[in-house]
Amino acid sequence: MRKSRSRTIVRPQIHARIFAALGDATRLSLVAKLCGGKPRSISQLTRGSRLTRQAITKHLRVLERAEIVHSFRTGRESLFALDPEPMDELKKYLDRVSAQWDQALSRLKAFVEE
Repeated sequence: MRKSRSRTIVRPQIHARIFAALGDATRLSLVAKLCGGKPRSISQLTRGSRLTRQAITKHLRVLERAEIVHSFRTGRESLFALDPEPMDELKKYLDRVSAQWDQALSRLKAFVEE
């Protein structure tokens, strides 16, 4: 497995890459399949899909570039696993943005009620 990367609080380019990667239904489906924590092979991830192994592999590479998924070799097989750290960071980012909006709306409400 990989070592944990230290992350800064604000990484807009990384956040944008993650949002873009998750903006596709096939990739969201792959992330859901990997959420169980068990690494899966391409053939396991292709099962139940109309897509080819090659198409699934392309989607997995997008998820890898977004640092959501990582792969490793076991014998002749590549296994893919979800890395929850970027998703956790993204959740924290969205929580901060949500808090900022809540504050802005509270200020607007106070202004309008005056």
